[in-house]
Amino acid sequence: MTNGGAGRIAARSARSARRRWVALTRADGAHHLSWLVVGTLLIAAVLATFPDYTPLVLMVVPLVVSSIVLGPRYLPWFVVFVLAVLVLALTRQPLFTVRVIAGVVVLFGVGLVVLIGSFRRSRLGVAGLMGESMFVDLRDRILNQGEIPDLPPEWEVGSELRSAGGTAFAGDFVVASRSSSGDRLDIAVVDVSGKGEQAATRALLLSGAFGGLMGALPPEEFLPAANTYLLRQEWDEGFASAIHLSLDLRTGDFVVRSAGHPPAVRMSVGTGRWTVLPSAGPLLGLIAEADFEAVRGSMKRGDAIMLYTDGLVESRGRDISSGIDKMIGQAERVLRGDFRDGASRLIDRLGSPDDDRALLLVHRR
Repeated sequence: MTNGGAGRIAARSARSARRRWVALTRADGAHHLSWLVVGTLLIAAVLATFPDYTPLVLMVVPLVVSSIVLGPRYLPWFVVFVLAVLVLALTRQPLFTVRVIAGVVVLFGVGLVVLIGSFRRSRLGVAGLMGESMFVDLRDRILNQGEIPDLPPEWEVGSELRSAGGTAFAGDFVVASRSSSGDRLDIAVVDVSGKGEQAATRALLLSGAFGGLMGALPPEEFLPAANTYLLRQEWDEGFASAIHLSLDLRTGDFVVRSAGHPPAVRMSVGTGRWTVLPSAGPLLGLIAEADFEAVRGSMKRGDAIMLYTDGLVESRGRDISSGIDKMIGQAERVLRGDFRDGASRLIDRLGSPDDDRALLLVHRR
């Protein structure tokens, strides 16, 4: 199995297991509410029967559980119900000690926090588990756009994404598409303005749109169409950089076009050296009817091309050209003719964990 086939099967299995878990968490809210009400009343009964031995803070259990499984339709009313039961349970307390007063303060504080969270969650309209599942699904959809299709045995393509601060969402993403004839592979590496979660929503929208454009348009029309799409969004931070590689899988001929993105670098098996493929073009989303310069070449057996985002080569106080030189130096040391998992091994040594990073490595074996 080649070109990450085993990895894709494992990823699909993980997504299937997650969908089964999501289905379990999507039980009707009234069903969860019924069990929580029963549990709260049982706790209240224990508090009333054994007031000297049962701490009041035991009531925090249904509050916490409700914040996870109940949606905004039921959660506020349940919090009020728990606090009302708590007040009734206080009437069975033989003595109001400092411990009892502290427990009441803690419980009302937790109830207030849960209510505030419920009001904020009402914009989404789902319970805590469901909201988390939705975000995970959104993240997976971004990653799915960059899943490399099956390729002929002589081609190996690897990609690696790392988000700022190690979060699950990033403003960098990859989109890939293979032509219906199977002769051409198109790949784009995109860097959306912003970092981490700030750029995640824009990255989600753009990854879907760019994936559709790439599969529907000729290579020369992809970046102009992406630029037009981004201009129509009229975002305050409505720009992105991108680099697009269109590769003929039969001959090895390729075309690289850049939109304000760091240049691709190529390793020639004849010299064993990495060289920069200079390309020019404006950022996406800034200039209407922009032109994007095409850089053409051909990959022989043993050659490689690397696409990346500026998080790998930019740092404060250092010119980007110096960062590219450092990346090339690391590639010469880390890869040394062995490109298996090359993107992962190389990205570990480059860039800052406080910035989004993406690296894509194409190798003709």
